Amino acid sequence: VIKHGTRNFSFKTYMFRFQNTYVLKEGYYISNKMLKGKHIILGITGSIAAYKAAYIIRALVKKGAEVQVVITPAGKEFITPLTLSTLSSHPVISEFFSNRDGTWNSHVDLGLWADAMLVAPATASTIGKMANGVADNMLITTYLSAKAPVFVAPAMDLDMYAHPSTQKNLDTLRSYGNHIIEPAEGELASHLVGKGRMEEPEKIVEILEAFFAKQQDMAGKKVV
Repeated sequence: VIKHGTRNFSFKTYMFRFQNTYVLKEGYYISNKMLKGKHIILGITGSIAAYKAAYIIRALVKKGAEVQVVITPAGKEFITPLTLSTLSSHPVISEFFSNRDGTWNSHVDLGLWADAMLVAPATASTIGKMANGVADNMLITTYLSAKAPVFVAPAMDLDMYAHPSTQKNLDTLRSYGNHIIEPAEGELASHLVGKGRMEEPEKIVEILEAFFAKQQDMAGKKVV
């Protein structure tokens, strides 16, 4: 018998779960199907790291999640809506009004639909707007309407990331209950080396899986 925390597994059961269904991370057995059926809003902003969003979508869809992309106008300069809609199998939302016939995209409906919202990459500009409620595009209005947990993956040059205004805005988002996915250190678009590089897609997806695993583990438990 293998003991983990308060759980006991037979060796045979442990090996089956490890090989076929579960991976042990951060004290939780995370199922490969933890994201199956989850509704994820992926917000994309105007950063060179926007290309990584394609890998995030692919990984989420592969794990059974349904992904709706909301992209800022600047984000479309870095990656095309056609690429994103092909990978997600959903039209990409960018504007409040989709046609000239009165059809509009409801940020309220999106906020209610989602099980989680992920903004990756998140520029300094978008982080500032989120922190201060500057609702001047579809992504920010969707964020302000979201009832689900929000994850933010910053991506910017090292000096921008270290600037007191950016750090203050990130602290504000944390105080709202948002989850900040810390950027990694490495070579940046400026060819400088430092902290500010968006975390890799596979790690971001693992963070989402770990969140839902913890949420499932706590389900039905009473916290005193």
